[in-house]
Amino acid sequence: MTTVAISGSIAQRPRRAGHAWVFLSYLLGFRGLGFEVLFLDRLDAGMVDANESGASARSSRGARWLVETMRAAGLEDAYCLLLGDGLETVGISRGEALARLAGAELLLDFNGFLGDEELLAAARRRVYLDIDPGFAQMWDDLGLADPFAGYDDFVTVGANVGAGGCAVPTGGRRWIPTRQPVVLERWPRAAPGRAFTSVGSWRGPFEPVEHGGRSYGLRVHEFRRFAGLPGLVDAPFELALDIDDEDVADRRLLREDRWGLADPERVAGDLDSYRSYVQGSMAEIAIAKEMYVATRGGWFSDRSASYLASGKPVLAQDTGFGDSLPSGEGLLTFSTLEEARAGAEEIGRDLPRHSAAARAIAEEFFASERVLAELLEALDAG
Repeated sequence: MTTVAISGSIAQRPRRAGHAWVFLSYLLGFRGLGFEVLFLDRLDAGMVDANESGASARSSRGARWLVETMRAAGLEDAYCLLLGDGLETVGISRGEALARLAGAELLLDFNGFLGDEELLAAARRRVYLDIDPGFAQMWDDLGLADPFAGYDDFVTVGANVGAGGCAVPTGGRRWIPTRQPVVLERWPRAAPGRAFTSVGSWRGPFEPVEHGGRSYGLRVHEFRRFAGLPGLVDAPFELALDIDDEDVADRRLLREDRWGLADPERVAGDLDSYRSYVQGSMAEIAIAKEMYVATRGGWFSDRSASYLASGKPVLAQDTGFGDSLPSGEGLLTFSTLEEARAGAEEIGRDLPRHSAAARAIAEEFFASERVLAELLEALDAG
């Protein structure tokens, strides 16, 4: 049976189940298509949580989280966590990982995370899978990094990268667009909830990028524009938000503007809790990073795809995805505060209709078997 290998960062972000689901959707989706799968992760001392004084990479929360996550997903024998210099591992051995890679159809390396030259060289076909369109491309264009060296193909969740009107530089590369897959049987349609919710980070791991005479920022820079939304709509709004303690003023702003703030580790700290939180919602309020909005790259969230699959309408800030996804029922877009208010009120007026449309969009556009089969076809693989 042919193998598809995937590399990404689960161990780096313990108890961030939404982040883990990004990779699990690919792993379980490819397994559903009949492939063997292999997940590659890495964790060195510099990635261990600063709060874990004296912890080794092997004994860290991150390593334990990866083991727990793979077990919960039924992937106990399908992962290799590289520790330190990569000679020591959790899961299968380095030697076995090398052997499986050598026989794999391809390696999908999320955001070029793997960084292990021997393992990359063992793969017959190396595919850079970009899930944050704009950042790496601008770093490359500015000469700040060389993230794309050594890859054979380039895939992005930015539907418009390479098209007119998109400000993401291509670097002369052919970027293959793909959508975020959802394994629908893992995300059944759920009963209506009461609140608009979302799960995410206030800033995230990247800094704003200066490119072409302007700054491309983060979610925080967009969110401040829409902070007053709950005060305009007769419905509760809640965020499971990873926000630093230093962001005191922003936390105060959100509370004053009637956003409920849930502890993300409590409500979304494992796979089932995260899914329950999404499925217990009325709808999602999806505010994007300024990078995605300003570049018009067509980014769409994996989290939003899971809301749609659960029959939860999504009220999403427009990043230019309207040319590749339907909007108006189940998925509504906004660019201004007034458009966000109108979209939220429209969802509340006819929730059953929008819920049914949300699931239908997920089935047509995000079902893993369709998305991944189309990706393999575009890569001329499988």
